[in-house]
Amino acid sequence: MFAETIEGTFREKVCSELRLMSEGVGRFRVFTPFLFDDGDHLAIVLKQENGDWFLSDEGHTYMHLTYDLDVSDLQSGNRQKIISNALSAFSVEDRDGELRLMIENEQYGDALYSFVQALLKVSDVTYLSQERVKSTFMEDFQAFFMEAVPEERRQFDWYHPQRDPQRKYTVDCVVNGMSKPLFIYALPGDSRVRDATISLLQFERWKLSFRSIAVFEDQENVGRKVLARLSDVCEKQYSSLGANKDRITQYVEEAMI
Repeated sequence: MFAETIEGTFREKVCSELRLMSEGVGRFRVFTPFLFDDGDHLAIVLKQENGDWFLSDEGHTYMHLTYDLDVSDLQSGNRQKIISNALSAFSVEDRDGELRLMIENEQYGDALYSFVQALLKVSDVTYLSQERVKSTFMEDFQAFFMEAVPEERRQFDWYHPQRDPQRKYTVDCVVNGMSKPLFIYALPGDSRVRDATISLLQFERWKLSFRSIAVFEDQENVGRKVLARLSDVCEKQYSSLGANKDRITQYVEEAMI
């Protein structure tokens, strides 16, 4: 009787194409027509714990997103903001990767409606436009080096105060405290690669002592000639951030000694 009542409430508040299936005491699988972009259904379970009922995705939503994104990509930058805003807007709790929503005042239908909306909003991180993805890459780059390098040893958006007061030749991140500081560039596309190449050439003309690193969003998307010119002046390159975080961390740590 409980299942029939709740199923009716769910259908009334959310959609008619919905059903419950019992999976044991205090546990029901909620089948809805709502899908991720690749055709997989949202995973939703209605469960009872300590006398309280709640909805849970049992970690499926984040797991599904990691088919296309690294876990770290969901924890920083614009993607993290989108997820946090979605969960906050619908009062959904993130409990170590499991998304949960308590049923308040027996409002089962309203709770399911909010939970579905939250899961769909969270999945929107896979629809970021290319422009937003580039912005996310730059934020991810900064977040990574904030964690990898102590604050007193790094500076973002560095420029030479005496030779370049107008900030024409900037560096995305400088790691200092060594005889040769590391000049690190975040490169989401051809235009940024060209800017980095010009800056590095200018630093050579000024006879600055430094080592240089290029971190691409996706090196395969950079034009061959543009990449070749950078390769002439840049000491170290990484084809992407996500796949090379351990290597970059090791390289930077060794250089800081």
